[in-house]
Amino acid sequence: MVHGMHHVNFIVRDLAQAIPVWERVLGRSVDSRDQLDGRGVDIARFDVGGTWIVLVQPTGPGVPADYLATHGEGFFLMSFGVTSLADESKRVGADLLEGLQRGGLDDWLVQDLDIAQTFGAQLQFVEG
Repeated sequence: MVHGMHHVNFIVRDLAQAIPVWERVLGRSVDSRDQLDGRGVDIARFDVGGTWIVLVQPTGPGVPADYLATHGEGFFLMSFGVTSLADESKRVGADLLEGLQRGGLDDWLVQDLDIAQTFGAQLQFVEG
């Protein structure tokens, strides 16, 4: 069962330009910056009441770069927090899952959901 919103991602072309705007919007400084070479992105994270707001800048080929090229900057995806990714994957069924589980930041375990089954919404479950 989903227990909350884990993180919400926004895709941007340039973190250096986006971070000051988001700091102003949120009234707080960025909490961390990371590189995810395996995903081809640099990110900046803000912890807002226990939910991460994540700015994603593509740095190489992959899903984020493709999304930016097709849709432009803005909302990218929403991640729901779960206690057990294995239990949630079993509960929703294989037809709702997209790809394999993968590791993320801070020992997060991530499972994407099939965008065709979620009415075009990019969603994922996150344990951790």
